Amino acid sequence: MAHLGLIGIGVMGGAFALNLAENGHDVSLLDRSAEKMAEAVQEAKDEGLSGRLIACADAEAFVKSLPKPRSILVLVPSGGPLDSVIKMLKPQLDKGDLIADLGNSNYTDTERRVAELEDTGLLFLGMGISGGAEGARHGPSIMAGGSKASWARVKGPLQDSAAKFEEEPCCDWFGPGGAGHFIKMLHNGIEYADMQLIAEAYGLMSNGLGMSATEIGAVYKDWNNGPLNSYLIEIAAEVSLATDPKTGSAMLDIILDKAGQKGTGRWSVIEALHLGAPASMMAAAVEARNISADIETRLQMEAAFGPSPKPIPKDMAPKKKALGALEQAMLAAKVCAYAQGFEVLSRASDSFNWNLDLAAIARVWRAGCIIRSVFLDEISDVFDGSDEKHLMLSPVFQDYMNVNAPALQAVSSFGIINGHALPAMTAALNYHNMRRTGRSTANMIQGLRDYFGAHTFERIDDPDVKVNGPWHD
Repeated sequence: MAHLGLIGIGVMGGAFALNLAENGHDVSLLDRSAEKMAEAVQEAKDEGLSGRLIACADAEAFVKSLPKPRSILVLVPSGGPLDSVIKMLKPQLDKGDLIADLGNSNYTDTERRVAELEDTGLLFLGMGISGGAEGARHGPSIMAGGSKASWARVKGPLQDSAAKFEEEPCCDWFGPGGAGHFIKMLHNGIEYADMQLIAEAYGLMSNGLGMSATEIGAVYKDWNNGPLNSYLIEIAAEVSLATDPKTGSAMLDIILDKAGQKGTGRWSVIEALHLGAPASMMAAAVEARNISADIETRLQMEAAFGPSPKPIPKDMAPKKKALGALEQAMLAAKVCAYAQGFEVLSRASDSFNWNLDLAAIARVWRAGCIIRSVFLDEISDVFDGSDEKHLMLSPVFQDYMNVNAPALQAVSSFGIINGHALPAMTAALNYHNMRRTGRSTANMIQGLRDYFGAHTFERIDDPDVKVNGPWHD
């Protein structure tokens, strides 16, 4: 069994250390807080894992405790904190020692660290890890990037500790450099879009249909028994059904409507733009969080223009019929969210020569991670052993859209007519409508560009030649 080092014994780090120990691996711990390390060691003892976790007094003792070649996992905030850990470790390590970053780092930083450390003879892995504290303790989804030699060193203990789907570990290596962190970044981008869709459905039920949090929780619970089955829908039901212990009110009604974010969703949108891939749903979700954070301006706007959401007239959308349409709309929009995510991954694979296995990515997301859903089995089947590059062109997802897209159109229309903000749903609808438009309106854009900038355009009857329009004669 492996003896690993783990730096950063916070909520995630402590949970993952116990996970590794439970799977038979010894782990040396290092953290600025001796108290956190002591708690982790005591918890290991309480769980019958005495001796598996070893608290170290300082970096020197930590490094000396590890057998050579050393393998060190790091679970600290990305950016400066991680660079500080690497700077501390480098003078004490030998050639062939490995540092693996399990934080939410930007893939470009991972590319830089791989190059810098490999120049000194050290190995570096960038690994995305998903599943939160619960996943870290009982089995996360792990996406690794770096050299194959680096991966081989820690593959065993990481796959032992990862989530399992039908006994297959949701943990794999995907390519060199920052490939693993890029995949985790897109995982989070899809997560942003999916969460925004759930929030918009909540808004339509609450503000549009006048439903209570408890009634909404029951709807989510019902949806989780059908094709929308997923971790996020499951916990949306739990959040909706929870009661505030202080007031006795629905917990959801007490939570301030100000969403936080840590940057991975924004990075996903930026990288998609660089790659020329559509990511409108992720962008809509990021923008929604940005606007939610500015409560003062929202309140001023409400006072100036009046409140936006209005109840949906009962004669326009009977409740039972509306909820059925909403479920179908969510299905269609969810397909669009995954389609956009995999478009970005496919474009990155080609642009960076990563040769990403899209089926394998879908497989590691089937358990342990935040966006796990029944869709992922079908997505892996689409890409497995196939040259198919677009999810919606597969027969199974064509059927999903043919059946459910009309409801997305209807729900979006009802919502907008009645003043509901539906940025992710309308982004999904626009994406689908643009993707299925054979003759678009870009000819007008090309005409305008040529008129003011002589940028040229291609003719339908002679597409291989760039020409100017008659306005330049």
